[in-house]
Amino acid sequence: MIRINARIAIDEREIGESFVRASGPGGQNVNKLATAVQLRFDVRGSPSLPADVKTRLERLAGWRLTRDGVLVIAAQRHRTQARNRQDALDRLVDLIRRAAMPPLPRRPTKPTAAARERRIEKKKRHAGIKRLRRAGPSFD
Repeated sequence: MIRINARIAIDEREIGESFVRASGPGGQNVNKLATAVQLRFDVRGSPSLPADVKTRLERLAGWRLTRDGVLVIAAQRHRTQARNRQDALDRLVDLIRRAAMPPLPRRPTKPTAAARERRIEKKKRHAGIKRLRRAGPSFD
């Protein structure tokens, strides 16, 4: 079990991994070894996540989420498979932790008296400029 927070833990069997060859620099290591990891986690089908967390996670995942609701995280920063695997897992846990935090409710506020006064003054200045642009009587 992978512990996310006090109320959420994910079973390791819910996470799928596949290893592929990494791109970029690395010499023969890149050409010979499959060090990059693609981690897959079915967000919509996960029994471990509450519905509100699933909704926020889908929004946070963005382009990393497939049409089927599977979150795909690719990691190839490191030279070893183990470090890339840990990196992908850490990123998944971080994403779920952020989704598990409920958003703070917005408290509606009113503009201050000074802000209202500045707005009115700005409108008066703008109106004065427009008044000066008006065509006056022509003296031809």
